Amino acid sequence: MLKKTLKSLVLAGLLAGTAGMTLAQEITLRATANSNDQDEDYDGLVVFKNYVENASNGAIAVELFVGTQLCAKGEECLAGVADGSIDIYISTSGGAAGLFPYIQVLDLPYLMTDDRVAETVLTETDFTRKLREMALADSDGKIRLMTIGNTGGWRNYANTKKRVVAPADLAGLKMRTVPADLPQELAKGLGAAPTPIPWPELFTSLQTGVVEGTANGITDIMSMKFPDAGLKYLTLDGHSYMGAFWWMSNDRFMAMSDEQKSIVLDGFAALQQATFASPKRKEIAAYSDFKAAGGDVYVPTPAEKAAFKDAAAPIFDWFKGNVKGGPEVLEAFTAAVAQAQEKVDASRAADMN
Repeated sequence: MLKKTLKSLVLAGLLAGTAGMTLAQEITLRATANSNDQDEDYDGLVVFKNYVENASNGAIAVELFVGTQLCAKGEECLAGVADGSIDIYISTSGGAAGLFPYIQVLDLPYLMTDDRVAETVLTETDFTRKLREMALADSDGKIRLMTIGNTGGWRNYANTKKRVVAPADLAGLKMRTVPADLPQELAKGLGAAPTPIPWPELFTSLQTGVVEGTANGITDIMSMKFPDAGLKYLTLDGHSYMGAFWWMSNDRFMAMSDEQKSIVLDGFAALQQATFASPKRKEIAAYSDFKAAGGDVYVPTPAEKAAFKDAAAPIFDWFKGNVKGGPEVLEAFTAAVAQAQEKVDASRAADMN
């Protein structure tokens, strides 16, 4: 009888413990990034996981899948977000342009002057909300843009052949682009020969001469060891901001309580700040290592940068005429940039006195 009673108490205790665990962990979010643990995206995910799990006292768990464990390509991953098999996914503009072509607006060159302006656009204007509204409409309410961070700093022209000082120096260069239309059109407009190459194949393509150049930030260049493939020349023209688009299943988000939504939103705000900071820290060592490997870094003068901007001007008409939602998004983006620039300029001026 005593043994039976003890057995019943143990069983009851186990069941109570299981019930307690279930209550303690009400939601598990599956988050994926097609990168590695040295990437800014991973830094952001770790900060997000830490914040959300702590702020929810363990009620919201976050599982991280880095690489291609859940999906390999942008449209495949976004399909997973839409059907609910993936809760959170980060893409570049190129990775999501097939579904949401207008997000390529961040790839338009020379619109934002520096990090302060870019970060003000993404944190203190309604531009991200505008893109969220459009993406929800175009995905039948399934894919929600949560925030935009950074994934590698700014795009700069890099190549294996020569120092690039003027647009004419790009003429004929076989430049790697993502498969999206805008970067290919931009490369063509500058006289280069655009060559779409998947990111994992870029090292070999540079090594074998299939491509001679690329447009990337220094942290990506060094993390992928491109100097070992012959990449030697880097021109810091900073033509476009490398935005990181963080998507979430809208069904999953809307099913949460207001308290849970608030925690997740604050988690994405922390993630965004982490991705803003990570490239700035990592590029210090990256530039040093690039130069130590024989790399040539060139900073264009204001006049030289203006020449690049003038040469790239036709891409704006192309964007408005060929990208669905292009005119609407470009108008919203340029207004947000002007608002941010004015705010940053005013802040600088006030701090100079």
